[in-house]
Amino acid sequence: MSYSNVKSEQPTSSAPIPRAHLLKFIIPSLIGVLLFLVPFQVGDTINIGMGLMADSLQTLLGSALPAIAVVVLCLSVVATIYAKLANPAWAKKGMLHEMFHVGPVWLVMRVLGALFAVMTYFQFGPEFVTASFTGGVMLNDLAPVLLTFFFFAALLLPFLVEFGFMEFIGSMVRKPFRVIFNLPGRSAIDATASWMGSGTVGVLITTQQYEQGFYNRREASVIATNFSVVSIAFALLVTSFVDINHLFVQFYFTVVVSGLIAAVIVPRLPPLSRKSNDYYEPVGCQLSEERTEKVGLFRYSLIQATNRAAGAPGPRELARLALLNVMDIFLGLLPLVFAIGTVALILAEFTPLFTWLSYPMVPVLELLRIPEAEAAAPATLVGFADMFLPAVLATNIESELTRFVIACLSLTQLIYMSEIGALLLKSKIPIKLWELVAIFLLRTAITLPIIAFMAHTFFF
Repeated sequence: MSYSNVKSEQPTSSAPIPRAHLLKFIIPSLIGVLLFLVPFQVGDTINIGMGLMADSLQTLLGSALPAIAVVVLCLSVVATIYAKLANPAWAKKGMLHEMFHVGPVWLVMRVLGALFAVMTYFQFGPEFVTASFTGGVMLNDLAPVLLTFFFFAALLLPFLVEFGFMEFIGSMVRKPFRVIFNLPGRSAIDATASWMGSGTVGVLITTQQYEQGFYNRREASVIATNFSVVSIAFALLVTSFVDINHLFVQFYFTVVVSGLIAAVIVPRLPPLSRKSNDYYEPVGCQLSEERTEKVGLFRYSLIQATNRAAGAPGPRELARLALLNVMDIFLGLLPLVFAIGTVALILAEFTPLFTWLSYPMVPVLELLRIPEAEAAAPATLVGFADMFLPAVLATNIESELTRFVIACLSLTQLIYMSEIGALLLKSKIPIKLWELVAIFLLRTAITLPIIAFMAHTFFF
């Protein structure tokens, strides 16, 4: 998924910045900031402009969204099989070729995703697929959100990433991000977009930046797995669900502290530390945050931004590529999310797999003085399947401290196969399933003691 491969020019003098370039940077970037980074109070919830648009579309389409998801998933399978068998001219090159000429594993995933959706919608087949807490969660709860969120994200992301805002912020905060996280400054935008909007939006930005040559393999892998935090809105939902609303400030403070510590440590450990610094081969390195002349930091950042804006694609090209990105997300990503998410929920709800895997966590929780350790242990690992499952399991636990710890942990683990995990596997970022498992376990091992310490020391 990429919009352009324009490489920003280096500043060569202190000549005045053309007004047209400045306006082309400021106006679209301001729209992008308002859509993705500025939170709004709406009733009892906090949301962003893009989220409000997605919610409005979800309200408008309402009960039709699951049916739309079924149609989209079936269309993905039909179009993929047709493209592979008939090999029509429209599917021989470019993004459409990448979209439909997929390998056997991805084809099977698309078929499974469509099959699970049809079975769930029409309520036939095995109960473990069609149950309200497996296929029902994916079709009735998650698919409508993904359809509306991804629709607006794909259409509106160019305002944030194509007109110089990433270059401006990246240059301004380059030094602290390099020192603390060993990452480009522009990754601050990914983190903020995730925090205000959605972790999936953060991954979409990271994927696009990697494919455009602004992140190398290591940086893209690190950002996607350590900065794609869930939104404040979802955090409020979790605290409400586990009945700790009165502790939200303490809760979110704990999540931020433990998450930042994990973001410093995890990238310095395998498997992320072993990722190469190579860039996406078709485009190479397009990033330049280093100042090569004696130009003030603000002016340098502004020059980088306006150069990028000057080379941005025109409205027609942006619209064409945005439409292709919507198709890629709907026809390529949604089936994968549905297939992987349903299988993960089946394993979590209908098998003792996560209970067995969580046995070693019981003595760890007891060592950390967490009450009801046996009941809490499965909730420490089941989040790998879906981010909301730990909160579901926590509702049966009496200890408020334990519910607090589980809720915090579920937000700091970040790798959820029903959403971010599936999105990463579908992307061109070179990260494998076993690496996602390893990163999930590392984040659990690092953040759990921090959360427990903060809970015991400051809040309980």
